[in-house]
Order: sequence, then C-alpha cells, then structure tokens
Amino acid sequence: MRNKKGFSVMELLISVAVISVISALVVPTFLQSKIAANEALAIRAVGNVVASQISYSMTMGSGSYTTDLKALQKAGLNEDLVGSGISGGYVFSISGSHSEFKVQARPLVFGSTGTRSFYSDQTGIIRYTETDGMATSSSLALNQNEKTD
Repeated sequence: MRNKKGFSVMELLISVAVISVISALVVPTFLQSKIAANEALAIRAVGNVVASQISYSMTMGSGSYTTDLKALQKAGLNEDLVGSGISGGYVFSISGSHSEFKVQARPLVFGSTGTRSFYSDQTGIIRYTETDGMATSSSLALNQNEKTD
C-alpha cells in the first residue's frame, strides 16, 4: 500500500484560490485604512503648523511668520517629522511673507498615500481638494459642502 505524503495539485490550486480571494477582500480595505490614517495625520499636522506659526510670530518672529518648516522645528514649535517636509505619506510646505503664510500638504503618491491635499493660512481654516493637485484658499473647507470665497 502506497503512503500519501504532501498535497495533490488540486489541493494546492484550491488553497491558492482561497488565499487570492481573501487577499482581494482584505488588501483594498487595508489600503483605504492607511490612506485615512495618513489624511488624519496630515490634517493634524497642518493645524499644528498653523498654531506653530502663530506662536513663532508672537515670540521669535517679532510679529512675522516664517517660510521655513525647519525654523519652526528648531524653535521647538513643530513636530520633527513635519520639519523634514515629509511625514505619513504627505509632503508639507510653507510659503508666504512676514504678514501671511500658506501651509500645504499633498500626498507623496496621489491615490496611494492619500486622496486629498490640504491647505491653511493665517485664518486657521483647513481646506482640501480631492484632485491630484494643491489645495488653495478657494478649496472646500473641512466639514463644509461647498467652496467659500
């Protein structure tokens, strides 16, 4: 009598099919969760940069804002990760002048690390766009359904 050892080809094919079906169901959910986490981090970071800019202006900037994320980091007003310009799948930048600033966060890879770009300025209103581009002062405000001008 022959002793059976191992799996038959049919058993292996069925196992591969089952694993493929499970992967097809789980991977998209995981990616959506990762994008949601990245976006939540980006929103929080944009808000932190706004608060840091206000603190910088009142303490070290003599009433002026900075256009350098590293200056906020060196002053101890901003997170180390955002100070590098890249954090949680997003690229952060600030620009402006002594009396105004803009902070922007866009996905490092649109559709993979995030599906929304974010913007804020000295008003503190965080805005977003769901297109592959930069959010602006005329983009939708978070928790609003239409553009504000």
